[in-house]
Amino acid sequence: MTTTAAALFDVDGTLLDTTYLHTLAWWEALRQYDRTVPAARVHRAVGMGADQLLDHLLGEHRDHDDDAAITAAHDALYARHWPVVRPLPGAPELLRACAGRGWRIVLASSASERELTVLRHALGADDVIAGVTTAEDVTATKPAPDLVRAALDRAEAGPGHAVFVGDTVWDIAAAGRAEVPCIAVETGGFAAAELLGSGAAEVHRDTAELLAELDRSLLGRPGC
Repeated sequence: MTTTAAALFDVDGTLLDTTYLHTLAWWEALRQYDRTVPAARVHRAVGMGADQLLDHLLGEHRDHDDDAAITAAHDALYARHWPVVRPLPGAPELLRACAGRGWRIVLASSASERELTVLRHALGADDVIAGVTTAEDVTATKPAPDLVRAALDRAEAGPGHAVFVGDTVWDIAAAGRAEVPCIAVETGGFAAAELLGSGAAEVHRDTAELLAELDRSLLGRPGC
């Protein structure tokens, strides 16, 4: 019996250069509702879903009445940047190289379907993407493991036959809780030492470097 080998990819900050666009959008959305949070703190929370990000930045025991409005403001502000979203170096080529080695490619995202359509168009690698997840597929967002488990379901793979690729400590935590090894890239703004200290199996500067070092990576050995 053939076992599916799944390569699960975070999208924002891993494949597409959107981390600081999200940072700016969240910073401005919070400011609009009189929540003053330094941009550096906002940046380090990007990678969480909206629910967990607001708890992380504002505290769990706050007044939640503005949460939906703040999230909607972020979404509208971020959407202004959609025309300039671009892949990170080597991202489409990495997906194609992994597919060529026998990995089933799944994009693990908690974006809305509309947003994910925009991101997939910018990425330009639909020819090798076997499945995707969206916000509709998860109850709890990263660092909870739900998103990684949903991506495993899309891939029809078990955690022992999958690798997750992400760019934040939240990705590493979510993958770890789903018992999937995580490769990290530094394009989310986290340093290699911090990513390794959080449990990443390996760290690369970006997807181009991961592609160049594919033979020495976990992604060089499908199914192992």
